[in-house]
Parts: sequence; C-alpha cells; structure tokens
Amino acid sequence: MAGTAGSPGTPSVLRAMNDRAALDLLVAHGPLTRTRIGELTGLSKPTTSQILGRLEAAGLVRTTGSQTGRPGPNALLYEIRPDSAHVAALSADPTGITAVVADITGAERGRCRIEADAVAEDVRHRTAQLVAEATGGALRQAGLGPDDLTATVIGTPGAIDPRTGRLRYAPHLPGWHSRALRTELAEVLGTPVSIENDVNLAAIAEQYQGAAQDHDDFVLAYVDEGVGAAIVLGGTLLRGATGGAGEIGYMPLPGAPLARGGADVIAREDAGGGFQSLVAASAVRRLAGGTEDLAEALADATVLDEVARRLATGLAAVVAVVDPELVVLSGQVAQAGGEALRARVEEELTGLALPRPLLRISDLEGDPILTGALRTALTQARDTVFDTSNA
Repeated sequence: MAGTAGSPGTPSVLRAMNDRAALDLLVAHGPLTRTRIGELTGLSKPTTSQILGRLEAAGLVRTTGSQTGRPGPNALLYEIRPDSAHVAALSADPTGITAVVADITGAERGRCRIEADAVAEDVRHRTAQLVAEATGGALRQAGLGPDDLTATVIGTPGAIDPRTGRLRYAPHLPGWHSRALRTELAEVLGTPVSIENDVNLAAIAEQYQGAAQDHDDFVLAYVDEGVGAAIVLGGTLLRGATGGAGEIGYMPLPGAPLARGGADVIAREDAGGGFQSLVAASAVRRLAGGTEDLAEALADATVLDEVARRLATGLAAVVAVVDPELVVLSGQVAQAGGEALRARVEEELTGLALPRPLLRISDLEGDPILTGALRTALTQARDTVFDTSNA
C-alpha cells in the first residue's frame, strides 16, 4: 500500500531528504560541482541534476563560476545563495548588548554594540528597546530590515526557566526578568526569539570550531566576572529541570560562604558566596591586592598557585559527578592564566581518586558567546529554509 503524502519513504520526503543532504554539503564544503555532490551523496547524475534544478528554482543555490584545471569541459560550481536567509545573534552582558547579523552561510554582514548599564533604573524597563536598537543597527549596516531575519538568538547570563519563562540565576540583569520577555522581544524584532544561557552558547562554539570539536562528553568551565559551566553528554547539552544545569558559580565549596537566597540572590561583588566567590575575576584581583589586570595578577606565582588550587577543588566536584572526557577552561581568568594556569590545575587534580579528563584552555578568537549564538541561529534558520518538503 502506498504511504500517505508526506510520510517517510514517499517521493516528496525522499526528495526533501536529498535536497537537505546537498545543501548541507554545500554549507560544509563551499562550492561544489554536480559530479562531486553526486559522489559525496552517492546519488546518480540525473538525480543530482534534478536536486540542483529544484534548489536553484527555490532560490537556495546558484552557480558561481566553473572548475578549471581538469581534462574535459569545465564543470559548473554550485553554492548556497547567501541572501536566501539572514539571522541575528546577540550577547547581553552587564555593560551592554552586542548584535551581529549574518547571511545563511554564516558570513557576518553587520554588527552593532549598544552600551547600557544593566542595573541602571532607566534600563530595567527598556530591555526590549535596547535589543531592538542593537539589532536595528546591525541590520542597517547589512542593508537589511527586520523582515529579512529568519531566526534570532540572544545569549545572556542565567537561564530561562522552561516552566515559568523567567530568567533565573542572573540578578545583575534586572531588566531581563519579565515573564513576558520573550514575547516582548519577538514583538519589537518582528521575528521569533530564542534566549539561551551564555555559557551554553560558548560550549556550542567550542564544539563547532574550538577545543571540543572531537568530543561528545565535555564540560566547559567559564571563569570570568561570573563563573558557570556547560555540560555536554553524548553530544547533547544538559539543561536541567529549571534550565540551571551548570550554574556551578553557586556551588558550595570549602572556604567559600554559602550563596543564599535561591536563584534570585542579589549579586554583590563576591556573588553572594559559592565557587565564584573563590575564582571569579574579582576574587583573583583581591588575591593580588587589588591589581586590575588579570594577567598581571596571575603572573604572581603565589596567586597563580592559589587560583589553580581553588579551581581544581571546584572542578573535582564536577568531574566526580559528570565524568567528562574533557574539561575546557574559558573566560577572562582562564585566558589570563593561560597554559601556566592549566598546567597547575592539572597538577592539582593529579592523584585524586577521580577520573582524569583532558584539560584544555579555550583558543577561540573573538566572543565565544556570540559565536555560539550565531551557530544556534544558523541551525534554526537552516532547519526552516532548507526544508523543501512543502515546496
């Protein structure tokens, strides 16, 4: 009996699967000939020609010159049409919001930074407007408008509670705590918006082009003005029941005051206690007698040894529970300490009755949170735009 329309195995579904396979190859490899696409997919020349014809007609691919230097006629090269869709990626922090607009290939087309003190009274009720300003600035630089966006992803400290829609674990961003924030952002931007934890996005960046490319089980420890972690197991990001998996900054540790007040604890310089009160940037500066420059602070062997000991203590607790293949150290403190800090943390972990994961320092360039937000937005957009099943 023939399957119903759209069911697995029907011609329309098989065509859509073949279309997506060809598009994914063009995303991964750049321009390819029809012959090479056929070789990589295992499809016949006639089928490959039909695929490329459909994708050209749909405005998803175009020809871009021809391949030379081989015997016989020059073969046409096909590539993704960059203007077939655009996405926005944003990163929110205590001092402002950065927005990037990119085309469907991932090429950046516009960028805008809006400075805004997250705790200022006038900011509390202007969050959506500030996001719109940053996004609008990036869109104007790209020569685009809000209607050109297919997906928007915003990275922010804390985590959206899936049960309530509220941002938790980020008391220093009061303007982001509205229950209707996602709806408000979608209204001002004119496109659906995803709000994601900033450290989770940094982990996605590490998976895509950083230290975790070859690992499905790893922990990203982000040691910055605040401290958090992203936990990836079996290639899947662990979120937790309230979205708070990886909020290790609040983790109780010997020598640190307890972080009390629940997920809405008011942030102070010492973050209210927990792991981050021992290793966050402010704690490192205090250890160094108030030195502002973190690299200078960690150049002091005594400070470096103490920070490494504290980091190792917190990481040991995480490793004991998660047993990852790899731990990646990221954020300002990790970058300032570099290989010297990594080696000392590894030395502190040696000999403990625990699994021994690899330990690496992130070597990503630029803002890993923006990179992760962009990769997430591109994945969402491609899942929408590259789906030809309803064409």
